[in-house]
Amino acid sequence: MMTDAGPAPLIRIQIVHALPGAYWATDLSVPQDATVADALASAAPVIAAAGITVDTDCLAIFGKTAEPRTRLRDGDRIELLRPLLVSPRDARTSRASASRKR
Repeated sequence: MMTDAGPAPLIRIQIVHALPGAYWATDLSVPQDATVADALASAAPVIAAAGITVDTDCLAIFGKTAEPRTRLRDGDRIELLRPLLVSPRDARTSRASASRKR
């Protein structure tokens, strides 16, 4: 016997993107079993309208690296990160060189 359990319960999440001097965010309701990829697909028109390019290698949830297959929980904040302009190692080397020249 088959029963209709109805639609999956929804959870609330937020997608954010920060730039120097600017901040973009959108709230979204997704099914309880949704992944980061599902949420990004649902928000794709809004993200595109904001002129944001999503790099699936630069995603986080509350500052911790996330992958497109990461399952979401109620209240999660997906962060669309920007790629690094300089590697942390190169930045340290540059700072060390500059401090030696003083």
